[in-house]
Amino acid sequence: MKQSRSLTRWLAMGLIAGVAAVSAAPASAQATLDTVKKRGKILCGVSPVSPGFSYADDKGARRGFDVDVCRAMSAAIFADPDKVDFIPLNTNVRFQAVQSGEVDILSRQNTWSFSRDASLGLDFGPVVFYDGQGLMVSTKLNVKSAGELADAAICLLPGTTTLQNLEDFFRPRNIKYESVVFENSDEWRNAFFNGRCDAITSDRSDLASVRAIANNPSEYVVLPETISKEPLAPTVRQNDPNWRDILSWTVYTLIAAEEKGITQANVDEHLKSKDPEIQRMLGVNGDLGKMLGLDNKWGYNVIKSLGNYSELFERNLGPETRLGLSRGPNELWTKGGLLYSPPFR
Repeated sequence: MKQSRSLTRWLAMGLIAGVAAVSAAPASAQATLDTVKKRGKILCGVSPVSPGFSYADDKGARRGFDVDVCRAMSAAIFADPDKVDFIPLNTNVRFQAVQSGEVDILSRQNTWSFSRDASLGLDFGPVVFYDGQGLMVSTKLNVKSAGELADAAICLLPGTTTLQNLEDFFRPRNIKYESVVFENSDEWRNAFFNGRCDAITSDRSDLASVRAIANNPSEYVVLPETISKEPLAPTVRQNDPNWRDILSWTVYTLIAAEEKGITQANVDEHLKSKDPEIQRMLGVNGDLGKMLGLDNKWGYNVIKSLGNYSELFERNLGPETRLGLSRGPNELWTKGGLLYSPPFR
């Protein structure tokens, strides 16, 4: 009898704990999608000025690789890439904007790291750009490598991984330097261009953006060392798996479309494809869209509106742009790169 009472008490306690756990769970797995649909647009956090990734064109419209990621989300949800409001965010407030609900998605050269993933209440989507931290100097400094930057003043931004990476690189080499922190990207760039710092540090793609807007880009050189791994991934709030899945599979659609040779120009022809995976991607067969709470043609809408990953890269970052970047590790896995999409089945 005593054992029976103990068992009953144990079961009751377990039931109470289970109820508490359910109460603490998110009220709706589709909370963000429902909010976005009701609002009629996505709120997307982006960099204020980062040529190639996020910038305002001559007419004030937002352009860039990170911008196109949010536009792809809009196409997936609304069959229209332009139902997005872009919110420029500095580095020191970008994650708080996601946490507070000021933005639905942060598409802003965000490095996916352990501490950010585990402690900030954030979820990261797939890596959209494999990068690494570098340093840029004026050619007048006559420096050829990062190892020559002893006692240099280095410009950086707050709320980033750059300071820790500098420490991890320079300390084992017994190289002393001075870190000079600026609150926003405009002050950071201008301080470097005005000679207040000997070097500037950020992701190598970001340095290419900074160099592109210099009065004379040839006066600046990015040093050869890549001092860290910086996998850049769009970011959303935790505890909404449906919203994270929409983000993830929108990115995977861009990658898989390139794998399958589907482009913005030929996507209509592929509606007649006999490839079962292409049929599912484009909504010809199956109910993949319904699993996400979207129309089954969501993948078609993404590609028809934006193209595939290669098209996003080439028009914003590629050799014919101001940044002039090569694909490097951002090639498909079939071409020796790191981009890989799970199967659409």
